[in-house]
Parts: sequence; structure tokens; C-alpha cells
Amino acid sequence: QVQLKESGGGFVQPGGSLKLSCAASGITVVSSHMSWFRQAPGKEREFVARIGPGGSGTSYGDSVKGRFTISRSYAENTLYLQMNSLESEDTGTYYCNVFYRGHQHWGQGTQVTVSS
Repeated sequence: QVQLKESGGGFVQPGGSLKLSCAASGITVVSSHMSWFRQAPGKEREFVARIGPGGSGTSYGDSVKGRFTISRSYAENTLYLQMNSLESEDTGTYYCNVFYRGHQHWGQGTQVTVSS
């Protein structure tokens, strides 16, 4: 059974940083297609970042390029999202996602609020 659990969200001022974590079970993070999405109140869920299995590379949404970095740990079996230079527009619930055996799996989300 695939389970994803996000953590690391919180309240931060504009210009600050946060690092989100997604602890996985039932899959091997380094061998999977994994992504971060976010959803702001009243808006559709938005793609943030993706990392492919092995060394197949990363991609980012236009609004976060140069500010966010997706990474993962084999030892911890965990996906990360380092978020720098945060803006109020980055506020939302952040979700971890894995595409595994033909199905999308989601975590419960972690809230990020960027405000002065």
C-alpha cells in the first residue's frame, strides 16, 4: 500500500524559506516519478516540481523556477522541496504525488502560508 505523508509547512514572511518533506512507504522514492503540487484557496491544483526515477532529471513550474528545488533521499525514502524567496502567491496546501503502477497517489497535504 502506497502512503505519502507531507510535513514541514508553516507560516513564513515574504523572502523566507521552508523545506517540505514527504515520507513515503510502499514505494521506493529514488525509483519513482514523484511530484509536488499545490492548491491555493479557490484555485485549481497547480504543478510545482517533478523528479524522475534514477537520474532522469527534474522539472519545475514557471512560477517557482530558480526559487524551489526538488530532491530526495534514498536512505530516508523521502521527497523534499526546498522553497526559497517565498512570495505571498506561494501560499497554499502542498501535496506530494507519485505515479505508481498506473495510479496517482497523493498525500494529505501540508499548509504553507506566506504573509507579512
